[in-house]
Amino acid sequence: MTTKFQPVFELTRGKIVESTHFGAAAVVDSHGQLLASFGDPGLVTYLRSSAKPFQALPFIEREGHKKFNLTEKETAILCASHSGTEDHVSTVKAIQAKIGVGVDDLMCGFHAPMDEASSDVLKLNHEKPCAYHHNCSGKHTGMLAHAKLRDLPTADYVNTQHPIQKSILTAFSEMCNVEEDQVEIGIDGCSAPNFAIPLYNSALGYARLCDPYELAAERSAACNTITSAMMHFPDMVGGPNRFDTLLMQAGNNQIVSKGGAEGFQSVGIMPGALGKNSPGIGIAIKISDGDSEDRARSALALAILRGLGALNEDQLTAMSRFGPEIDLVNFRKIKVGVGRTPRSIKFE
Repeated sequence: MTTKFQPVFELTRGKIVESTHFGAAAVVDSHGQLLASFGDPGLVTYLRSSAKPFQALPFIEREGHKKFNLTEKETAILCASHSGTEDHVSTVKAIQAKIGVGVDDLMCGFHAPMDEASSDVLKLNHEKPCAYHHNCSGKHTGMLAHAKLRDLPTADYVNTQHPIQKSILTAFSEMCNVEEDQVEIGIDGCSAPNFAIPLYNSALGYARLCDPYELAAERSAACNTITSAMMHFPDMVGGPNRFDTLLMQAGNNQIVSKGGAEGFQSVGIMPGALGKNSPGIGIAIKISDGDSEDRARSALALAILRGLGALNEDQLTAMSRFGPEIDLVNFRKIKVGVGRTPRSIKFE
């Protein structure tokens, strides 16, 4: 009998396994075939920020990016959990200037920049963070742009009953092949609706995002626009030293990556990446304890990509700071153990 979670990342000290993260994952191709799973692929859990490409989809599908003359860089930040750097803030501001909204229209709240250097600059200048620095300000600006595109109210655009959110839910459910009334709705940290569905369907959604061969022309084009923007401007999707950014940079326009809070990670592999006529593949990962230090999900993602043959040795070396095995050092930089995906994990 399959358990919901299984050991997916362990930390050793000397010869002893000191700590273990439990998780679940599903690997699905764009034809809907379950290629591999760890734990329960039917586990229902929230995508959190991994849902952002789907939340941008109906706006792009209506060619809103063309209507407002958004650059590919600006399109990428609609799907971002950005780090709040000066470049990120200026990009969000540029979009808002094009659509006619401002910082006060954002309903995401605010927090200090995730990028430590950018946060330090604010402190040195005696400035306070604002909604532009929130990692979801690009997504929220995209929702405002969607409302502007359709001449809909921008007030309370995060309400689940707002037409924008209804359009997002419809697109999300269709992409992931889950009926709308079967999608569990919760409110994200940024106040926008978020979605919980089985890991299998989350992975399927990413596989179809990367390989929309069977979708209608408008949706297929929108999927291609989103994945192209994310892969061409991965620094907009995350930021300095962030896993998603570095993985897409290493992926050479063959990998899309978007993590979410509480230990969720999605990865998409483009069609043809594993050989001629290979389908798109989606990977969905959930770490049961929330993975507060973001170490288990990235190591597991890399182990899965290595197992699929999606990363060569040079690419794995470029990502080695994240796994699949990492050295654990103490405050004197002495190696005291390792973090690794357990030997019991077999990719089949």
